[in-house]
Amino acid sequence: MAIDAVEVPTPPSLSPSHFSQQRHFYLAVDRIQFKMETFMDLLGVAGRRPCLPIVVCCSSRDELDAVSSAVASLPYISFAPLYSDLAEADRAVILESFKLATIRWNPEVGAQSADDSAPVKEEQKSHMIVATDACLPLLASGESPISARVLINYELPAKKEIYTRRMATCLAAVTSSKICADGIVINMVVGGEVVTLRSIEESSNLVIAEMPINISEIL
Repeated sequence: MAIDAVEVPTPPSLSPSHFSQQRHFYLAVDRIQFKMETFMDLLGVAGRRPCLPIVVCCSSRDELDAVSSAVASLPYISFAPLYSDLAEADRAVILESFKLATIRWNPEVGAQSADDSAPVKEEQKSHMIVATDACLPLLASGESPISARVLINYELPAKKEIYTRRMATCLAAVTSSKICADGIVINMVVGGEVVTLRSIEESSNLVIAEMPINISEIL
């Protein structure tokens, strides 16, 4: 399994205090074989919010491919994977398209019908980027944050620095020449990863609560 080992230090301007408006949750999965099924159940609710901008972070290309293959079957989500070998022009198109989706996002609009047979207009689909850490924007190099509403850590990062970088690149937004952050982080946690989660929570001064049964409450 090819693991993306790229670790980029979080820019000094993105201290944990900038993430005070974020809400962090974890979704416990009993066994690894149930992880994808649980993920798809999650998207069955979150993905039906019209124009909801979502970023899914994976730690490996194998997991990115698996997630992309599964999401491709969902008619209510428009998604694009960010591969490390993606042409720069194609990468720019994906990020610009997602940026436009964040502008259309309206938290007051309710979820779509759960009827999978009902066609979903393209402009009403939720929008998703699936990426590994190596493919996320480099803020220190002047790239803009993705500015999603929801960040799903399909694979929990092993280090606080990677967790913080994902927050900065996926949820932060630049307003009035300042960087602020608002959004929801959902961490998928399998078995012993709870120890890693609590370590990140403590070292980052975050509160990571169990995700409510009714996810609509946090969206």
